[in-house]
Amino acid sequence: MEERREGAAKFLEACSSLMTGKYNTAESGISRVLAEIAASEPLKELFSAVTKNFNYAVAKRRYLQAPAKRGERGRAYLPTDRREILAFLFCLFVEIDANTVPFDDFLLRYFYVDGSYTASYTLFADRMVRPFMEIVRDCFPPQKESDVPDAREETFGKIAELLPYERARLARFILPEDARAAADLLLAGLMAAATRRDVTDMGALLAGYRYFLRAIGGEDANSNAIFSAAAQL
Repeated sequence: MEERREGAAKFLEACSSLMTGKYNTAESGISRVLAEIAASEPLKELFSAVTKNFNYAVAKRRYLQAPAKRGERGRAYLPTDRREILAFLFCLFVEIDANTVPFDDFLLRYFYVDGSYTASYTLFADRMVRPFMEIVRDCFPPQKESDVPDAREETFGKIAELLPYERARLARFILPEDARAAADLLLAGLMAAATRRDVTDMGALLAGYRYFLRAIGGEDANSNAIFSAAAQL
């Protein structure tokens, strides 16, 4: 049981880092996610089960639709079945890791946002990495001891869901490079703390993040929702 929880926790932390990281570190982040799967017997069993009899070639044609005309952008979709989502994304990440699918080209073809790799990567992380992480998290629920931890678990989950939108929102701000780096560091730390369910680190990081937002005039409904949720911890 302990091995099962530890492997899932390392996988979720790797996914969190991938979501909050920068696009130019995404390929190494995907490699880390796959390495955590390979290092955990329960995770290997899960992905062996979901990919058994899964036809990736057919799924790829169905869910990665090439542009109809030259100059247009392609469209990326996900299956409706959670098992197939895991199988499809796992196979896709393996191809990206092997460079069978060049990641930069893939981003701008299927997740194009104003020609920006940063914005395109944020969209990719939200649409592809987040469901991958959340479905696996649901497959390995934390040990339950009482109703209080249940409520805390729900709160941490809510914060983890809000953070990618916060990152996407900040990507639209015009900020000095040092300020953007500070924001990336804070958001990465917050996602890691949410994944670990670490109340102490969450509080310290949010105090710094609140100060940062006030300095740039960047508070809004999404950031307020994060602070409100954290106040319940």
